[in-house]
Amino acid sequence: MADALHALAEEAGLHIHWEDFKGRPQQVSPETLRRVLAAMGLSAESDGEVADSRARLREEAGAGLACLTTEVGQPTPLPPAFAQSAVAVLRHEHGGRREMRLAPSAGGMSLPPVLEPGYHGLEIGDHHLTLAVAPAHGVRVEDATGGRPIFGVAAQIYSLPPRAGEEFGDFGSLAKFCEAAGRGGADVVAMSPSHAGFAADASRFSPYSPSTRLFHNVLYADPTAVFGALDLPGEAPPLGDLVDWEAGARIKLARLRAVYERFAASGDARHRADFAAFRAAGGTLLENHARYEALHAHLGGAGFHDWPEPYRDPGSAAVDAFCHEHVDEVVFHAFLQWLAERSLSDAQARAKAAGMAIGLVADLAVGMDGGGSHVWSRREDVLDGLSIGAPPDLLGPTGQDWGLTNFSPRALQATGFAPFLATLRAALRCAGGVRIDHAMGLRRLWVVPQGMTPHEGCYISYPEEDMLRLVALESHRSGGLVIGEDLGTVPPGFRPRLDRAGVLGMRVLWFEREWDGGYTPPAAYARHAASMTTTHDLPTVAGWWRGNDVAWRERVGHGDASFHETQLAERDADRGKLWDAFVAAGTAQGDPPPVEETDPVVDAALGFVARTESTLAILPAEDLHGLVEQPNLPGTLDEHPNWRRRLPFQGLDDTPARRRMALLAQARPRGER
Repeated sequence: MADALHALAEEAGLHIHWEDFKGRPQQVSPETLRRVLAAMGLSAESDGEVADSRARLREEAGAGLACLTTEVGQPTPLPPAFAQSAVAVLRHEHGGRREMRLAPSAGGMSLPPVLEPGYHGLEIGDHHLTLAVAPAHGVRVEDATGGRPIFGVAAQIYSLPPRAGEEFGDFGSLAKFCEAAGRGGADVVAMSPSHAGFAADASRFSPYSPSTRLFHNVLYADPTAVFGALDLPGEAPPLGDLVDWEAGARIKLARLRAVYERFAASGDARHRADFAAFRAAGGTLLENHARYEALHAHLGGAGFHDWPEPYRDPGSAAVDAFCHEHVDEVVFHAFLQWLAERSLSDAQARAKAAGMAIGLVADLAVGMDGGGSHVWSRREDVLDGLSIGAPPDLLGPTGQDWGLTNFSPRALQATGFAPFLATLRAALRCAGGVRIDHAMGLRRLWVVPQGMTPHEGCYISYPEEDMLRLVALESHRSGGLVIGEDLGTVPPGFRPRLDRAGVLGMRVLWFEREWDGGYTPPAAYARHAASMTTTHDLPTVAGWWRGNDVAWRERVGHGDASFHETQLAERDADRGKLWDAFVAAGTAQGDPPPVEETDPVVDAALGFVARTESTLAILPAEDLHGLVEQPNLPGTLDEHPNWRRRLPFQGLDDTPARRRMALLAQARPRGER
């Protein structure tokens, strides 16, 4: 039984053996293997079930294939099921039919090269599938800029100066920020995820734990982008030092309800037609999301698993009856998505109008909440019953469970990657690019069965080659730039593969080190990458220099006293090494400033990153303002005010930010276009 179970697990892409952070070999337990296989729809409780599951996998890998990916100008090896075929018919997505003679190749037959990127129909005998032909690589910075290096600013949407009457930044705030950044010479605004949360539960405000990635956070909707100036009386927001999500959401939803009621009563024909077209284009996915939001507002709970049984199935009679009775609520939530989409599109249009070559870069979270809208609507897409996370490491000796799920590799291949493509397209639809969070998830993810500890999880493989080809193809079709977050433990060969696909990796100042412990000089940074001082999960430059992140980890109990002493000693040594790198690069001079004096360090760090060879430099808004605190401290919930910190209310008109924007624009000028 064990040998057969292991064979099935390997065929399904599970990693039976892995090595922990201390280099010790580990083996996944049979119980974990069975539960992960079950989440993929593969039963393995008996020898007979294992044999049946293996047979199903072999069938799906052959004639049951829904989509085949390839690259322009390259022959395409066909699955063994087509080894006896001689001819294929290619139906071009824009029309036209071409008969192709198959050629013998190692282990079977190959399709001749196809020169047109796109999603074409392929017929081999009685089998019909999609042939996704990717370009050599996706859109690169030089494709959009004529070869010149550019810079951008990263910002958390909620942290932006709020519009009048609002508690937090929204897409209207983002549009204004884009205009200011564009006037300052930036070509990119990298924004935090705009994915849909839970409108009825504003306590769940992490942008990286969405209900679905197919739609937007309606709290970010700006109705003035659609309807112009509006007189909306209502409660004044708290506007304290930190964002009050629950009070702000209550105020925002009341205002949005008033806008909807006006629209329902007297909306003009143009807006009504646009809303109707939006709903029609959104189809079942949008309808189910709107239904979920209406149900969640009525039934509450942490997610649909807490609802009465009849409401857990989107196709049930109980759900239909509820939505018929509460049809206005369903329409209201679809209306909110329309407002959000249109106001985000307006922000992108205003970014481009301000002279940006790229504009907005959206952020695609690594997964979605297991009780949210996507899983409720499309449970067959996901690894239901599994949570993604990370195995034990030095900073997290018990491992991590992120409380999120993701697509089933088997479901992706069975559907021709439809859920992945829909998610990628949703991110690119209103932006000039996308950052893929935890891009290593295109190769493998650590998954943990519910009720088990993170240490009891296992790695599961994804069809990396197929997914990167699809990323390149979607980049090509949308004209959007793609950045892959490739930080942490990066599998061998992964970064070169991203580069070949045209996906920019991330090169963060803190992690770019030489063999002797010194900091990598600007000239040695990767060209096809996004260089940056820091990220939302890491200390700001001022915070790093002061050791603020080390102090926070001690405050929240991450590590013992000896760990923190070591951290402080290492930071003290690294300050000297970093300042030496700045002096060598010409962005600083003299001796390092005292720990409390951070402005010269911030200036030097931004100048250093601006001088790197990377075609794109991204600087967080927190560093433009010289702030000490970072947006998020990983591994904490309420111990640190994650996703609640504000930027200065002056925005980029703040004197330090304006001065630093000028330095960046001087280092990476737009010039003539």
